[in-house]
Amino acid sequence: MTDSKYFTTTKKGEIFELKAELNSDKKEKKKEAVKKVIASMTVGKDVSALFPDVVNCMQTDNLELKKLVYLYLMNYAKSQPDMAIMAVNTFVKDCEDPNPLIRALAVRTMGCIRVDKITEYLCEPLRKCLKDEDPYVRKTAAVCVAKLHDINAQLVEDQGFLDTLKDLISDSNPMVVANAVAALSEIAESHPSSNLLDLNPQSINKLLTALNECTEWGQIFILDCLANYMPKDDREAQSICERVTPRLSHANSAVVLSAVKVLMKFMEMLSKDLDYYGTLLKKLAPPLVTLLSAEPELQYVALRNINLIVQKRPEILKHEMKVFFVKYNDPIYVKLEKLDIMIRLASQANIAQVLAELKEYATEVDVDFVRKAVRAIGRCAIKVEQSAERCVSTLLDLIQTKVNYVVQEAIVVIKDIFRKYPNKYESVIATLCENLDSLDEPEARAAMIWIVGEYAERIDNADELLESFLEGFHDESTQVQLQLLTAIVKLFLKKPTETQELVQQVLSLATQDSDNPDLRDRGYIYWRLLSTDPVAAKEVVLAEKPLISEETDLIEPTLLDELICYIGTLASVYHKPPSAFVEGSRGVVHKSLLPRTGSSESVESPESAPSAGQAAEQPAVIPAQGDLLGDLLNLDLAPPVSGPPLATSVQMGAVDLLGGGLDSLMGAGGGGFTAPGPAAPAAMGAPLNSGLGDLFDLTGGVGTLSGSYVAPKTVWLPAMKAKGLEISGTFSRQVGSICMDLVLTNKALQVMSDFAIQFNRNSFGLAPAAPLQVHAPLAPNQSVEISLPLNTVGSVMKMDPLNNLQVAVKNNIDVFYFSTLYPLHILFVEDGKMERQMFLATWKDIPNENEAQFQIKDCSLSADAVSSKLQGSNIFTIAKRNVEGQDMLYQSLKLTNGIWVLAELRIQPSNPSFTLSLKCRAPEVSQYIYQAYDAILKN
Repeated sequence: MTDSKYFTTTKKGEIFELKAELNSDKKEKKKEAVKKVIASMTVGKDVSALFPDVVNCMQTDNLELKKLVYLYLMNYAKSQPDMAIMAVNTFVKDCEDPNPLIRALAVRTMGCIRVDKITEYLCEPLRKCLKDEDPYVRKTAAVCVAKLHDINAQLVEDQGFLDTLKDLISDSNPMVVANAVAALSEIAESHPSSNLLDLNPQSINKLLTALNECTEWGQIFILDCLANYMPKDDREAQSICERVTPRLSHANSAVVLSAVKVLMKFMEMLSKDLDYYGTLLKKLAPPLVTLLSAEPELQYVALRNINLIVQKRPEILKHEMKVFFVKYNDPIYVKLEKLDIMIRLASQANIAQVLAELKEYATEVDVDFVRKAVRAIGRCAIKVEQSAERCVSTLLDLIQTKVNYVVQEAIVVIKDIFRKYPNKYESVIATLCENLDSLDEPEARAAMIWIVGEYAERIDNADELLESFLEGFHDESTQVQLQLLTAIVKLFLKKPTETQELVQQVLSLATQDSDNPDLRDRGYIYWRLLSTDPVAAKEVVLAEKPLISEETDLIEPTLLDELICYIGTLASVYHKPPSAFVEGSRGVVHKSLLPRTGSSESVESPESAPSAGQAAEQPAVIPAQGDLLGDLLNLDLAPPVSGPPLATSVQMGAVDLLGGGLDSLMGAGGGGFTAPGPAAPAAMGAPLNSGLGDLFDLTGGVGTLSGSYVAPKTVWLPAMKAKGLEISGTFSRQVGSICMDLVLTNKALQVMSDFAIQFNRNSFGLAPAAPLQVHAPLAPNQSVEISLPLNTVGSVMKMDPLNNLQVAVKNNIDVFYFSTLYPLHILFVEDGKMERQMFLATWKDIPNENEAQFQIKDCSLSADAVSSKLQGSNIFTIAKRNVEGQDMLYQSLKLTNGIWVLAELRIQPSNPSFTLSLKCRAPEVSQYIYQAYDAILKN
């Protein structure tokens, strides 16, 4: 009978019956009972009540039963940490069992139980297992160190496990070496600055020896580790390459790609004149070709990696064009990727073959693929000059097919061919003009208009053709409108007498009747140029155009070098560096090829090019990890202009790195990362007889709730900086929710609509909790008040000053940027009242150097009034006492990210200055807490 019987019981008192069976004397019955418990656990029933009974079953020699009990333990140890300690003795015993399988099982389970209380008990057994005589136990223990490091890094370092791991790299068993490398790499990833994998020629030699004998996953770990090594000279690089080359014939594609990564990296150090360099190039082609005979998903990953390799070293695959020819049954994503690589490999030697293939593809049924094939023909013409004529005649044949989307793509690429080879193929213009009526896509229409405007002197009825486009001017897309404006101005400069009316018509359409700022600006520039200096206008508009380059979509060289170091990972499929899509605490290390001076970071780091008006010490707004290429959801705005630290509004430099403004962003919530503040302090068993001890004997003078303080609104974005849009506002907190209260005023002469808002990453993860809703268009001289709810689950990045918030607001006119400082009291949460004993223990536990003292001047409130006022803003008085005529208030508050702040406020009845002492585990917030106190008490 199968195991399904364990899942089918529906009796009452099931837990009670299982309990009885678990305590049975019969081994067989016990085993059946544990299987039933595991089955219940698997389907989601809570069987944690059986914890002590299941743990009792650990005392057995039966390996199968032991595995089941350990499985149960891993699942419930976190929810029952006190009970889990019962199992510690058994672990310690099992780590000395004569059977290596049981020893390894014990150490593996120990690593999976993520309970702080237990970890220190596991150090001794783990130390023994790391030095066990059986390699199976040693390799399991190596991975356990990495798991333990994740739970408690300090413990692992103090116990010297990292040194033991480093020693395991010299182990005689290849699997132990591989696991030691994997564990050290994992630990090094979370501590980028530590030099854990201290590789030298001796250790590299040991790794290369182990490489031949360990499993495929072990080989991948070792190869990835080798890729991070910097050989001291070309001879060492060559010897490593020679020993890694056999991995290219491995059956596992991940091993092959890891080996390719190592070879691509070390080839940088080899001289191109070496015979070995040529041999290595030849050896790299076959394994890459073999990857293309796998299933489509693997093919796609291989093709994305090959795309990078071909951009770096096209000579590797220059003779392998045929393997990239598309098969009829390839999925579309594979077809498009192959097409891309075909163009990259196209050269004079193989262009005839490539063109024949591309012409074939252009008659396929898949529209996306056909479009890309037609574009590819144009790219070939631009890349290989000798083939341009054949490409143009192929494109003309395709235009004759009269298939709409083929014709449109052909016209777009012919425009580029005209740009590359002026005065060569203009004879085809007549054929293009015949297809004018069938064009309905903006890009094709714009390309055709450009051709007509550029060659107006050769086209007799150019004015009629352009006039036909003018009829529906306002229905065209912006791209077409801009091209049409420029084309008609070109036509006017070439044939001024016949086209004066036409040019006046288009200029008035573009300026007076249009609400698109780009179009209006260009219209006004042409209008002024033509009316003041027609000769200058001719020089500007009809200037010689630079030839276009061959490859417009190549990856930028420093990024390409970095991506080569990530071959075989997700970065090589996305063609983005890991820093662009990996969020979280792990430091992403930038890698680059070649031991050349200056790393890839210098290119991407915004600090490397300070703008002219910038002060010497500029707060870093964008993380220094070169995140400019980063995730588009994170609006990277320019840094604020330095000013006094308390200025309420700092105007932003309007840098829109997103091209299309905020359209693509609206509705995209921030990532769910909260600030990495310390958690709420644990209760400390501190003695209560010290100086503060007696303060809890007195009753706290806690006032009643009087509502959170809201600062008056100030102007954040003046109208002159935002094309007539004025934004003023403030922040408030009501019943646990944070709001940004805005007043939008339209001081322009046109209606404003389509409002949207986005925040840059900030210190506390503030983000809009809902879209910015302006229900009716905003007419000139009209204002609207909006309360925008905020949450604190946005992406976090430490700002300077800490409470700086950078905001982008979009409307139908443009995107505007400003920055403002939010008062920290909007982040004080309602459950910020600490227990008295906890307060005392925490105050003692926080080091004295974290204490900061401030003076609050000109404040003449009584202690009770102060207490009541502060409680309205979630600053809670825990106790109050009177010492020598001074009132002492002891207070606590908690920020949204879990940081607690403890305060002592000293008030002398006759003195209008209060003394505020703040203690906190994150002392950098103290200054801003003081500002909040000051603002609340004085208003």
